[in-house]
Amino acid sequence: MNRKEKTAILLLNLGGPEKQDDVEPFLYNLFSDRDIIQLGPVFLQKPIARFIAKRRAPKSKKNYALIGGGSPIARITAKQGQALEKALAPHGNFWVRMCMRYWQPNAARVVEELKENGFRHIIALPLYPHYSKATTGSSFADLARAVKKISPNIQITRINSWPEQRDYVACLAQRINKVISQFNSSDVQVVYSAHSLPKKFIDEGDPYVDELKQTIKAVEVITKHSGLLCYQSRSGPVEWLAPSTPDTLIKLSSQGCKKIVMVPLSFVSDHVETLFEIDILYKEQAAGLGMDLRSTPGLNDDPLFIESLKNIVLTNI
Repeated sequence: MNRKEKTAILLLNLGGPEKQDDVEPFLYNLFSDRDIIQLGPVFLQKPIARFIAKRRAPKSKKNYALIGGGSPIARITAKQGQALEKALAPHGNFWVRMCMRYWQPNAARVVEELKENGFRHIIALPLYPHYSKATTGSSFADLARAVKKISPNIQITRINSWPEQRDYVACLAQRINKVISQFNSSDVQVVYSAHSLPKKFIDEGDPYVDELKQTIKAVEVITKHSGLLCYQSRSGPVEWLAPSTPDTLIKLSSQGCKKIVMVPLSFVSDHVETLFEIDILYKEQAAGLGMDLRSTPGLNDDPLFIESLKNIVLTNI
């Protein structure tokens, strides 16, 4: 690589509503994505998405109110980008920005900025360690559409996934060991909670579950603690990945389990799934079942995690 040539690193993420008024339009953007959710025929996709967003917004607003009124994901991703740009500075002329799938700054806005600043090369780095067409695949497609429309001469290097990246795995293991040590007991159950997907995605060849298991296997080499994999955040009438996180807690309670370390496996930044679902809903459920559930904190801008992102970029140049 020419060290003088400017290279844009785009941190691809889901995005999230930053305030209460953002919740309904964010949900509309999410349910409008036909690549992952097909709501009737094409011409009805957006009207149905608008209906669903309006119906779900009141409940979602209450959830976000419990974690400060909105999602912190943009603020955290911005910090990750600043730290990564600093870490990459000795290795070339890198410019790091976030690119959100369902909120701002979206791909079109970011690509416009790249065009104005004369960039010819993008490294698309998803903040999803495990590939799925519902996350990384959708973000790649959205970015490709924006580049084709706005600045078709820009080249894109895509990083599909990084489930076994050394520093990422070490960062997870450090957090797990720290929470295990807080219990001061060997009788602790580790539970890995990943975002759920419709089962048909996996049946059609999506590598998501296999890559989750790769991460768990690599982490367990370090922690020496075996864990259970389950899935959270499912909604809608289709068949989802199983077992669900709530069902797993019920099963563990019936087996006499008293101490749980919950690891938000497919999330690298704290947001509503960690701060509300895990730290409020699942902790309350566990307490009601007579169990003490403690979660590992998001990786956020931990220096070791930033080191992992830096090495992912340098490996893929």
